[in-house]
Amino acid sequence: MNSASADDDWREDCAPRRVLELFGTKWTSMVLHTLWARHAGSARSGALHRSLPGLSRKMLTQTLRGLEEAGAVARIVHPTVPPAVEYALTPLGARLVEPIELIYDWARRNAGVLDGLQPRPTSRRRG
Repeated sequence: MNSASADDDWREDCAPRRVLELFGTKWTSMVLHTLWARHAGSARSGALHRSLPGLSRKMLTQTLRGLEEAGAVARIVHPTVPPAVEYALTPLGARLVEPIELIYDWARRNAGVLDGLQPRPTSRRRG
């Protein structure tokens, strides 16, 4: 039985709002998915950037910083010359990948339905 009151479900800091705030940026789920699915949980920023066509370096940096602040990825600096920076999913990040993978799997199975959606004016989707 859920011990939370009905009002708790609508507070500004309720769990659904907090998770939607985390995923409110366009690239958050894609970066987490790519780290997990293509890089076994960790990658250098260059490799990650090459894995995400259409993502600028600036937006990748902003997204990674936000994920680091949220505790979903860890930034690891290796003491080499020049320094090598790697980003790795934290245990929290690995847990956040679970629902992302469910959504991505659903999207793959329902691509036809998604093709019927009207693209947003800012979409890069090819018609």
